[in-house]
Amino acid sequence: MTTFDATTFDGRTRVHAFRDDALGEHDAVGLAAAIRRREVSAAEAARAAQERVRAVEARLNAVQWHVDAPAPAPAAAGAFAGVPTFVKDNTDYRGLPTGHGSAAFRPRAARRHAPFARQFLSSGVTVLGKTRLPEFGFSPSTEYEGAEPVRNPWHTGHSAGGSSGGSAALVAAGAVPVAHANDGGGSIRIPAACCGLVGLKPTRGRLVANAQSRQLPLDLVCDGIVSRSVRDAAAFLAAAETYWRNPKLPPLGLAEGPSGQRLRIGFLLDSPNGVRSDTATRAAVTQTVTALQRLGHTVEPVEMAIDPGFTDDFLTYWGMLSFLLGATGRTLGADFDRRRMDSLSRGLRETYLENWQRTPGVLRRLKRTREAYAAAFRGLDLVLSPVLAHTTPPVGHLSPAVPYPTLIERILAYVAFTPVDNVVGTPSLSLPSATATREGLPVGVMFSARPGAERTLLEIAFQLEAEHPFPRIQDL
Repeated sequence: MTTFDATTFDGRTRVHAFRDDALGEHDAVGLAAAIRRREVSAAEAARAAQERVRAVEARLNAVQWHVDAPAPAPAAAGAFAGVPTFVKDNTDYRGLPTGHGSAAFRPRAARRHAPFARQFLSSGVTVLGKTRLPEFGFSPSTEYEGAEPVRNPWHTGHSAGGSSGGSAALVAAGAVPVAHANDGGGSIRIPAACCGLVGLKPTRGRLVANAQSRQLPLDLVCDGIVSRSVRDAAAFLAAAETYWRNPKLPPLGLAEGPSGQRLRIGFLLDSPNGVRSDTATRAAVTQTVTALQRLGHTVEPVEMAIDPGFTDDFLTYWGMLSFLLGATGRTLGADFDRRRMDSLSRGLRETYLENWQRTPGVLRRLKRTREAYAAAFRGLDLVLSPVLAHTTPPVGHLSPAVPYPTLIERILAYVAFTPVDNVVGTPSLSLPSATATREGLPVGVMFSARPGAERTLLEIAFQLEAEHPFPRIQDL
């Protein structure tokens, strides 16, 4: 019988699937190396991962669709050859439905892989299924009006984040080493912070874009992965680059450790839009500042003077996306009914309809954000900040069942840092800090960089990972 660890103390339940099997405690790079050395086979790794998923799924609710008979990708020599993984359920994977986390339509099986799915498969992964997300990825917590939420394996009474919450929960619980995630306002970095993972949002255009994003006046969405190690994040980007490289961006290659270069790093504790961070979040940033200074970097406070109306403008654009989905939903399913969209999606749509005349000005101001961002980076290599304004909330706090005016107020008081990088198109990385909440939940910190500077992000992450190894769920 398959077993798993489910420890309850102080009212908290922690769930993980780490055990002595084909996966062991390997990250994706380590597992791929074991497969190449024939210590385990890709089929054994897939079976072990399926058993682990079954062991924790009843507690985590992270999986939307399972592949009946997973097969290793053709790229047998890829960086992640034979590594079991999941694709997020807003990306087409041939033969599986794409539901976008919505009850507004009945999803149909995809006829072909999405462009990013093909790039992901080129690394050699074995896809076991698709992970859950909140409706259309709009929420920073993977919760629903009429279904069980995705729960955080560190504390099942708390959110796993969103919108890539299903992927983050599986990786943090040890069910798979890495999983697909994407980010249109923080959806890689938020669940990474909630679940103690590494989450890198690449520069806009670093990876292949999806067709829907290219049609929008401002493309916010980037694909990527969530992982338990920095080297997995680095190996994924290097593998993706061998499949396709954007000639407009500097090549990355494989980052394998710290550079030894001393950097100038700015830091901020509170959001540029005026939201103040809570005590545990501020402590995570200040402890990271101390670690960076001890490592020889110059760290100083910085201001990011973005437009005071940035939050309202981003909310209007967010609402426009919900409006467009409601208007074009029949392309997803013939039975699409926008009245069945959840209350967050409907509230965003109604917000846009009240303000649609502002659209040209909203777009103009959002695009100008790059000027304030560039000004903040003068003389700096990186900017350090919180990922989120407060620590991971309990399940229900950000549920779409909460009345929309209260819910949107809570979201804006939580997601106060990540959207700027989506608007500007710059790379940004969430890392676990050395601190934790009183409930034992991880707290993330975020590094942001200039366009194309993913390598600098990875090199500082390697250095911090070596200085303070990330907390491991199986050790607590």
